[in-house]
Amino acid sequence: MPVHASLTVNLDDRSYPIIIGSELLGGGHDLATFIRGPDCLIVSNVRVAPLYLDRLRANLGAKSVGSIELPDGEAHKSIATMQSILDRLAETGAGRDTTIIALGGGVVGDIAGFAAACYMRGIDFVQVPTTLLAQVDSSVGGKTGVNHPRGKNLVGAFHQPKAVLIDTDTLATLPDRELKAGLAEVIKHGAICDIEFFAWLEENMQALLQKEPAALAQAIQRSCEIKAAVVADDEREAGRRAILNFGHTFGHAIERCEGYGEWLHGEAVAAGMIMAARLSGIAEADVQRLRALIEQAGLPTSPPAISADAWMEAMGMDKKVKQGKLRFVLLRELGDAHIDTSYESQRLQQIVGARS
Repeated sequence: MPVHASLTVNLDDRSYPIIIGSELLGGGHDLATFIRGPDCLIVSNVRVAPLYLDRLRANLGAKSVGSIELPDGEAHKSIATMQSILDRLAETGAGRDTTIIALGGGVVGDIAGFAAACYMRGIDFVQVPTTLLAQVDSSVGGKTGVNHPRGKNLVGAFHQPKAVLIDTDTLATLPDRELKAGLAEVIKHGAICDIEFFAWLEENMQALLQKEPAALAQAIQRSCEIKAAVVADDEREAGRRAILNFGHTFGHAIERCEGYGEWLHGEAVAAGMIMAARLSGIAEADVQRLRALIEQAGLPTSPPAISADAWMEAMGMDKKVKQGKLRFVLLRELGDAHIDTSYESQRLQQIVGARS
């Protein structure tokens, strides 16, 4: 089958392709071209590896291929899990020309990428995301890391992959709950900077929920185009890149307070986007339009019951905090996001206290 699209994340000498298509894992694209050394380590998890590890291994030609299977779930996104990858690399004598291949969802990609950033001060890695959330968001942009009891993704590094290979066929085995969680990040891309894409999602949400290949390919491509452009403009989140975190300050607080994995990341972001929209003070019609699309995707629009004090403590560890001041990604209107510190503290207290 032909490749649906090939995009480029433009970062000078660290630029890399995003290849989107079907049947890519089984040889639809020669993955070995992105591996400069003789060996590689495939990092996957116990749920994804039985489905796709052998297919990927067969697409690596004469490369010497090792593998490691991590436990599944956000609860295992930890330094201890990342350490197991470093141990395997050291035990097998991996060198600086070894490549890590991350085969799985966002948790696998973040942990494997962080291990690649740390081992011998940085080795190559390739992202092969198998969930919608990873395909449209976490596999692109070079953010890697693990969680800490005090906050989401508090330990990590920026480390860009050599390539992102998105095989849309992997979504056929994705559970419905995880598909919906990925749609939260797709909706986010429209909400922050592309109202036409947002409108397209309103018209095509049922096709996406039914996993229609053409609709999924278009949603993935447009989401990757948006993220690639933002990352190329601001790789290390010094400014504009932070708009990609719309809904995430509230969402990360939900994940921390409820326990990592109880709410999927996309579920927490969905509820967080409504809270951020309300804090933005945009027209009620826009808030309701966003709410309607999130509900259409089968995602939550209200947070769990968390005390106001717990909200503020959890959000205080957000990476956008500067000089003790919370910064939020807010909307001027749907399709137009910005970073803001001038929100009304009383309004924030009302929003986080609404379910306390």
